[in-house]
Amino acid sequence: MPTKFDADEVAHIHRQLHSHLPSESALRVKALESLLVDKGLVNPQTIDAWVEAYTEQIGPKRGARVVARAWTDADYRQRLLRDAPAAIDELGYLGKATAHLKVVENTAQIHNLVVCTLCSCYPFSILGIAPPWYKAAAYRSRAVRDPRGVLAEFGVDISDDVEVRVWDSTAELRYLVLPQRPPGTDGMNEDELAALVTRNSMIGTDRDLAGE
Repeated sequence: MPTKFDADEVAHIHRQLHSHLPSESALRVKALESLLVDKGLVNPQTIDAWVEAYTEQIGPKRGARVVARAWTDADYRQRLLRDAPAAIDELGYLGKATAHLKVVENTAQIHNLVVCTLCSCYPFSILGIAPPWYKAAAYRSRAVRDPRGVLAEFGVDISDDVEVRVWDSTAELRYLVLPQRPPGTDGMNEDELAALVTRNSMIGTDRDLAGE
């Protein structure tokens, strides 16, 4: 017997398949990278190293410096929460991705989580390149529907008495989480504190930072 054709189901499958494809710009970049590698003009290991550096090290260090300054300077913290672009500009970090930025503060009663449901808007000027999971469709959809479940998968268990607030970034407004200062760090200077700040804590997928 012939298989029953369900147009709605076929359309659904088509949308699902395309939701996993990279964006057109990402495909173009990949095609250009492949061409340069084939011609011997670029070493793929070098590209991977630079991507890792900006994703995990160079970029997030700027954000960590902003957080450490807010931990050690109460006046700066207030300026940061009131007008994040101006406060960040004090450290020389203002850029295209931070010109429209809002900083949201974690407290004992509140945990903040940042997502971009439409694409992957991200304050790369101070956090570097967005991690792959931040751009994934699964994170972008589930962070809104089930933020506690998503956080649990990152190893962050939020108790029922803590409110979870989800902030949806756009091209016009992006968010940075100001994590809580870990206990036992009263004697640390700004450099030492900055070393404790993780990229994920500034997105909200990390909460309890380790002190000494």
